[in-house]
Amino acid sequence: QVQFVESGGGLVQPGGSLRLSCAASGSIFSIYAMGWYRQAPGKQRDLVAGITNSGSTNYADSVKGRFTISRDNAKNTVYLQMNSLKHEDTAIYYCNADPPDFDSWGQGTQVTVSS
Repeated sequence: QVQFVESGGGLVQPGGSLRLSCAASGSIFSIYAMGWYRQAPGKQRDLVAGITNSGSTNYADSVKGRFTISRDNAKNTVYLQMNSLKHEDTAIYYCNADPPDFDSWGQGTQVTVSS
């Protein structure tokens, strides 16, 4: 069972950038699609970006053009570059397979966008 550890979150001002990393405890080569999810207080956990093994990506409309997902299978790591951050991007960010394996959720990393 692959487990995921997210890092790179923090406090950033509106318009700023962060790069999140997701380290897997095992190989992600065989996982067809990986995703970044986020959960804001009182809201459900939603997929914001996904990437397949071939590099095809998809994004939620709310982050399209601002976020970029990438994966390095050799390093078993998935990244999320977040630019032009907005208040509404504040959430805990998680990575997992897409669709998610419910036994593999990590602790997530908190992203807070505030002036």
